[in-house]
Amino acid sequence: MTISSNHSLIEHNRGVWDSQARADCEWSRPVDAAAIRQARGGDLSACRLTPSALPAGWLDPLRGKEVLCLAAGGGQQAPLLAAAGARVTVLDVSDEQLARDRQIAAREGLALRLEQGDMSDLSRFADGSFDCVFHPISNLYVPDVKPVWRECARVLRPGGSLLASFYNPVLFVADRDPAYAEQGLIKPRFAIPYSDLRDLPAEERAAKLARGEALVFGHSLADLIGGQTAAGLLIRDYLEECQPRPRFLIDRYLPTFIATWAVKAG
Repeated sequence: MTISSNHSLIEHNRGVWDSQARADCEWSRPVDAAAIRQARGGDLSACRLTPSALPAGWLDPLRGKEVLCLAAGGGQQAPLLAAAGARVTVLDVSDEQLARDRQIAAREGLALRLEQGDMSDLSRFADGSFDCVFHPISNLYVPDVKPVWRECARVLRPGGSLLASFYNPVLFVADRDPAYAEQGLIKPRFAIPYSDLRDLPAEERAAKLARGEALVFGHSLADLIGGQTAAGLLIRDYLEECQPRPRFLIDRYLPTFIATWAVKAG
C-alpha cells in the first residue's frame, strides 16, 4: 500500500482507528454510568485532555453552550460534556469511534450530533458556531496542524475557548529501535517537524503500513502553540504532564503531554 495523497492518508488512518475501536483500545473505551451521573451533577473530573483531570477554571459552566468535540470520538469526552448540559457535536474521522458515542448517547438518553470528517476541514460549520472546541490529542495524524487551528478559530464565537492537547515533539526525535531502549540510550534520529511520509525510510514505512499502524506527524512547538496565536487565539493557560505509564525512554525524563487553553478575542 502507498499513500499518494491527503485523501489516501485520511482513509488509511480512518481504517486504523476503526480497527482500534473494534479492538477496544484505551481511547475507544466509553465512560461508565457513574461518570455520567457525576457529570450531570456538575463534576467533570472524568473529562480529560491529558491523563489527569482538567485544571480548575478551564471549563466554564456548560449548560446550554455549543461544544465541538474535535477528533474526539470514542464515547468519552462528548457524553460527559452533554451530560453536563452542553449541546455537543462530535467530529471524528472514524465511524467506529463515533459509534461509541452513539452507544453511550442511547444508553444514557443524551443528545449528540455526530459528524464524520477530517479535523482540518470544518467547512460544514458556520463561522462562530461554538462556544468551546474540545480537542484531545489527535493532531499528530494530520501533516499540517495550522489549518486545524485556523478552522477552530473560525468556528468559535468571540470569547469562546479552545482546549487542546498534543504530544511534546521530543517524542518524535529518537530512534525507536528497542535495542537502544534496552541499553538506556536515547539516540536522536529525526528532526522536527517530523513526517512518517517524508522522514521514515520507504521500507520502514511499508512495514508500518503492513502492521496496520497509523501514520503520524511530529509538529513543532511553533506550529502547535504559535499556530494558535497566528490563528487569532490568545493562550490563557498551559500545562505539561508526565506520561503515567511510560511507553518510551524519554517519557521517564520530562513531561510529554502538553495542553493549552486558548480564547478567541472578542
